[in-house]
Amino acid sequence: MTVAAIRERDRKRSEVLTDEGLRFVLYKAEIRKYHLTEGAEIPEEDLREIQQVLLPKRAKLRAMNLLQSRDYTESRLREKLTEGGYPPEVVDEAVAYVASYHYIDDGRYAADFVRARMGRHSRARVRMDLLSKGIDPDTADRALEEAYSDELLAAEDPEIALIRAAIRKKHFDPQTATWEEKQKFLAAMCRKGFSADKVREAFSTT
Repeated sequence: MTVAAIRERDRKRSEVLTDEGLRFVLYKAEIRKYHLTEGAEIPEEDLREIQQVLLPKRAKLRAMNLLQSRDYTESRLREKLTEGGYPPEVVDEAVAYVASYHYIDDGRYAADFVRARMGRHSRARVRMDLLSKGIDPDTADRALEEAYSDELLAAEDPEIALIRAAIRKKHFDPQTATWEEKQKFLAAMCRKGFSADKVREAFSTT
């Protein structure tokens, strides 16, 4: 395998591309250490060390450092490592490593996400936001079902509570409002992800 190109990534690092399509990012000092130059053959021993030791160790440390500052979904963590120039197999190894210690857990992330937002947004909006974070639909739906079921057992429907709060904020009186005024309010709530049935229920119990 030979070096097809070396492209500077930033002041300290460069991306190495091989004639077989392999890409990886090394510090410039490491490129000098392995004597990597365009057109040069990469010794098999050096390539094995880069792929199986150097990059996996660095990717695991990078993943741990990212997770120290905030939670990541598996999808987003993969994106961050890929953006860092790590090859797919190295990304897989790093993600598997942190997952084995439960540093990433999409189920836990989804549950925490729902709990934090269910009192501020509609269920549909929360689900949409979860999917945009890279949570798969089944995991998102389980987290929503568990959170909303628990909430309904303890108190009123959180979506009804949000609609009632909007009614109070807008000084809207469903009992005296005209049909047109009700339709306008209903449409505004539906645009925020609330169902028409929930809005009508809030009207009837306010």
